[in-house]
Amino acid sequence: MTLNDRVLGFAALVIAVFLTVFGYNLESEFSYEPVGPKAFPLIIALIIGLCGLRLIITGGNEVEPNPKGANARIFTMLLYVVAYAFLFQWLGFILSTALMTIFVARLFGGTWVKAVIGGVCMGILFFLLFDKGLDVVLPTGILGDIL
Repeated sequence: MTLNDRVLGFAALVIAVFLTVFGYNLESEFSYEPVGPKAFPLIIALIIGLCGLRLIITGGNEVEPNPKGANARIFTMLLYVVAYAFLFQWLGFILSTALMTIFVARLFGGTWVKAVIGGVCMGILFFLLFDKGLDVVLPTGILGDIL
């Protein structure tokens, strides 16, 4: 099979349908926002679906093969995202985000020092932004007593 924009567009439509099906039934135990938790996955599904349709309609351009080693990095990134999802509640937002950022930075060639500094800063600053600034409740995980 030749990879082109239309194949990517079809894959985007499949992802959009998946997000719509699983996001539509999201309900929280209490109402704390006017739109509820289902708004985010449905909006993302709409955007992905529209982009997929555009690629299907106007696409058809041939795609160059990935450079050597790119497929391994893509698979590793997928493993990082799955690990992030599983560790998010247990470790909490700050630690899981810091670890994810550190490993992604290393995956893309960052030094350990820069990766650790960036990861710790992102974890803490995004926690403060969302939890304190925007009043979005995030899991504290094992740092719960400190925070």
